[in-house]
Amino acid sequence: MTDQTATGRQLPDRLDNPVKSAVLSWESLLILVALAIFIANSFASPYFLNEWSLSDMTFNFTEKALIALAMALVIITGEIDLSVASIIALASTLMGLALQAGADTPVLVGVGIGVGILCGAFNGFLVTGLKLPSIVVTIGTMSLFRGVAYIVLGDQSFKGYPASFSWFGQGYVFWVISFELVLFLVCAVIFYVLLHHTNFGRRVFAIGNNATAARFSGVRVDRIKFVLFCLTGLMSGMAAVLLTARLGSTRPSIAQGFELEAVTMVVLGGVSILGGSGTIVGVVLAALIMGLVTFGLGLLNVPGIVMSIFIGALLIVVIALPILFRMWRQRKA
Repeated sequence: MTDQTATGRQLPDRLDNPVKSAVLSWESLLILVALAIFIANSFASPYFLNEWSLSDMTFNFTEKALIALAMALVIITGEIDLSVASIIALASTLMGLALQAGADTPVLVGVGIGVGILCGAFNGFLVTGLKLPSIVVTIGTMSLFRGVAYIVLGDQSFKGYPASFSWFGQGYVFWVISFELVLFLVCAVIFYVLLHHTNFGRRVFAIGNNATAARFSGVRVDRIKFVLFCLTGLMSGMAAVLLTARLGSTRPSIAQGFELEAVTMVVLGGVSILGGSGTIVGVVLAALIMGLVTFGLGLLNVPGIVMSIFIGALLIVVIALPILFRMWRQRKA
């Protein structure tokens, strides 16, 4: 019996009818949860249904969701990257240094994205080149990257970013549709096609299901994993540009806790923490749910520490549920 497929998490073991399969899929459950939270928020606060409030809500998850898109592919291969928030801190710090040196907006964006890719490549080299466990490597680089940011900045901050740069984190493409949201949706489509409609995506699933078998089948496992870590660094660099532009300043404590929320989005979206299964649609829905929850709690003036407790508890629950469900089915059988 299996609870998961290569295309996502399924609630029942077998479904012969494709319509039933779609209705009873994990993604359908996430849609119902999102609708329920949306309705609850609309009753909880009279300000929630305002179009500008809904637009502001998207800022609660787009930067983290960009990271989650790449993180999903890494986790599907059986690896993990816990250094993403620290990559943002380091990229933001070096953008601040570039700003002090007189760099303009294109250079600032290039620095942020470039630093992200280099950090991802460093993680990828340690994991695929030296064969070190990714969780150990990225815990180490999580401290390393943020430590460098603290050494450079201390308790200071960089400010004075140009208006053209701030637009990336504060600008709107049309009416209440922010640039961040548009960028996230475009990236979601790209990652959906990459994972579900290309040979590269099929190889990612093959590695997650059985890396040894994939290697003997001709799949270049190490090369693909290296590319995925670089991709995670790229998305972290993009998130650094957006977050720094939105806040208008750089501090070494920027993006703290982003790694936990990104992993929670991925796992809540139906990606198996053990690798081998998951969908981009599920990750997008999970990002929306977390955005709705955090924004709703914010409207109710719930303290940030309570939100952190909620996210931590949610991560434990979504990891434990499939295991408990599998144990229940096996006991029943």
